[in-house]
Amino acid sequence: MIGRLRPRTDLRTLITLLAVASIVITLANALYATWRVQRAELIENTLENNRVYAAKLASTTELFFQLAQSQLRFSANTIGKDFDDDALLQSEVDRLREQTSSFNSVAVIDANGFVRAISPESLTLKGMHLDSDSSHAALTARAPMIGKPSISAANNLIVFISTPIWSRDGRYLGYVGGTLYLKKKSILNSLLGEQYYRDDTSLYVVDSDNQVLYHQNGKRVGQTIAPLVDDKTLDANKNGALEIDHLDNASMLAGYATVPTAGWLVVALKPTLTTLQPLTGLLFNVLRHSVPFVLLTLLASMVLARLIASPLWQLARRAGQMEEPGVSEEIGAIRSWYFEAAQIKRAMRTGILSMQDKIGRLRSEVQSDPLTGLLNRRGLSSVLDYLLATQQPFAILAMDIDHFKRINDNWGHDVGDRVIQQVAIELNNASRQTDVVCRNGGEEFLMILPGAQPEIARTIAERVRQSIFQSSIEQVGQISISIGVSFWQPGDGPFGPFFKQADDALYQAKHAGRNRVVIAGTVAEPLL
Repeated sequence: MIGRLRPRTDLRTLITLLAVASIVITLANALYATWRVQRAELIENTLENNRVYAAKLASTTELFFQLAQSQLRFSANTIGKDFDDDALLQSEVDRLREQTSSFNSVAVIDANGFVRAISPESLTLKGMHLDSDSSHAALTARAPMIGKPSISAANNLIVFISTPIWSRDGRYLGYVGGTLYLKKKSILNSLLGEQYYRDDTSLYVVDSDNQVLYHQNGKRVGQTIAPLVDDKTLDANKNGALEIDHLDNASMLAGYATVPTAGWLVVALKPTLTTLQPLTGLLFNVLRHSVPFVLLTLLASMVLARLIASPLWQLARRAGQMEEPGVSEEIGAIRSWYFEAAQIKRAMRTGILSMQDKIGRLRSEVQSDPLTGLLNRRGLSSVLDYLLATQQPFAILAMDIDHFKRINDNWGHDVGDRVIQQVAIELNNASRQTDVVCRNGGEEFLMILPGAQPEIARTIAERVRQSIFQSSIEQVGQISISIGVSFWQPGDGPFGPFFKQADDALYQAKHAGRNRVVIAGTVAEPLL
């Protein structure tokens, strides 16, 4: 049944499918590699751009704080010369606020925390006692400092920058300080807002408590958020870039830098999805430019597949007509333009000539055994010559009727002949259409199984043994045979040693108790 199955796919289709699969896989690999490389490059460039911009803003902010403290230090030296002159104090705070534009408001506070002068005066805080955390910190530290962002007496979110005032004889008189509004217009907002943000890019400035001090969306200023950069990362590098995924439930590409004087953190962010959005257009363009070449390659593959498959297809078609006259000339006319097809063509022509010669000889000679109708040794020799010429592997079954001498002794040679004839019939019935059954002489038989693998040969041998063992002959009753099996493969050399192996396996089966099959090179097993 297996031998009758015909494949439904021809070589041309297989080559075309292979070409299509190769093209598709190659294109897919190219697109994937392009996507991976471009994705990595976009992410790396965005991270670096954000890092550089965050570092630039942090450096600018740091420089601003240093200049602001320098301005306050100059005013503190001026005020310290005559701290009791209220007009001088008011004049200095007005000058400091209006001339430099560094502060939203400026005030002088004495050592007891009372406001001695303030600009603008519209704040109406003069003479009042300041009880804010920034004021207490400045009075306690008696050193230049940048306070933590806090709510001022006027209910503004501010950053307070202060410098102590000392008299000429070294007495602490108080401090002069300037405020920066974080929710209203200020020079700090102007510095941080110079960049025009597009594509959902954003900027965060947070203090050490993760309170937002600056963001394009003013509603976020003053809110406390989850840390954008963890302390371990900041300890390792004060200036860097990383991917974060805990802000606004989206993956972000962040560049960060610290402002050393204030302890602030500047973080520039861009959504990963926005960064990678150009990839879609890039892959589309790559695919669009690749399609014409893919189609040309596919067309060339189909033409080449047809050229390659054509000689083999013609040879395969003629292979089913090998017994027809003139087929050898038709095969010779097939154009085999490459090595493999030429070799197959040559082998087919040689095989046809050899087969036709063997068939003629088999028909013209008496090659059958007169008692059984099976091939005799001459017929077997012709078959073996054909198998050698075509280099077909085959299995050898050497068979012998068990206790045949006893049959002749007990019932005579006529009954013995009937036993031999019955065994021949059973052998023919149990063999395949392509198998060759031969009487080797007396009660000995041979069976040649072309193309049979070890498992198939074992199966057929067991089938033969069981068929004979289950049959019954009048007068004699039940009989049995012993079988030895060996195998010949192309390149193994002469047949003789392999027939000897089959005979040795047969005698091993005899000595092991008869009525069994033994494969050459194995040990006889007990019969179940």
